Amino acid sequence: MGIPLFKGTEVERLRLAGRAAAGTLAHVAAKLQPGVATADIDAWVREDTARRGGTPSQLGYKGFPATVCTSRNHVVCHGIPRPDERLAPGDIVNVDVTTCLDGFHGDTSATFFIGEASSDAKHVVDVARRCRDAGVAVVRHGARLGDIGAAVMALAKAEGCSVVEEFGGHGIGRQMHGPPHVPHVAKAGTGITLRSGMVLTIEPMVNLGRPEIRILPDGWTVVTADGSLSAQFEHTVLVTRDGCEVLTPGGC
Repeated sequence: MGIPLFKGTEVERLRLAGRAAAGTLAHVAAKLQPGVATADIDAWVREDTARRGGTPSQLGYKGFPATVCTSRNHVVCHGIPRPDERLAPGDIVNVDVTTCLDGFHGDTSATFFIGEASSDAKHVVDVARRCRDAGVAVVRHGARLGDIGAAVMALAKAEGCSVVEEFGGHGIGRQMHGPPHVPHVAKAGTGITLRSGMVLTIEPMVNLGRPEIRILPDGWTVVTADGSLSAQFEHTVLVTRDGCEVLTPGGC
């Protein structure tokens, strides 16, 4: 399957979808505190997405049972919200929001502190945010796909963290997930050449310990194999001639 190149009104619709997802993420972030159930986050995402005129892209995708992924502490990704899972002081939690608006998708996530965080939690969250930003910084027309993963990997390694290899970013647009797969562990100068008009997600999953993972019996929840903390940040970006445009803007 070819990688679509977006232009004109398609780009504006992608901007609107991205801003909607970013707005919902910010709405949820302002409500996080100890005692909140991850099922509450699911309800907030459902309500706010509808208020913005969108639908939650994740709900029902390959059978996923919720509108949002909520991944606490050692959960790497795809955590399923539950009424009996409550945020506690010292937790970190990643909230991953994808919104479909007018036939286009925007995808963004961030990891948040619940109350006072440990030094380890502060470190892995800071590194994950900077890894995402390092990957975004190399995106431009003519760059290679592997340049993204090389930048992410170099920063994580320098900070004593690891990057999950089994999951990465992806193309996005009229589909929530499309080509290309965006590895966050890669060699610079390898992979396809990026072209203006491509839209990708950059979403490295950074572990405080080793990179190995395992999947829980629910078939969705991915955790660190060694039980160490994991953090993630994500943007949807449009490749441009001069660099890229972040389509999911915000302070996260």
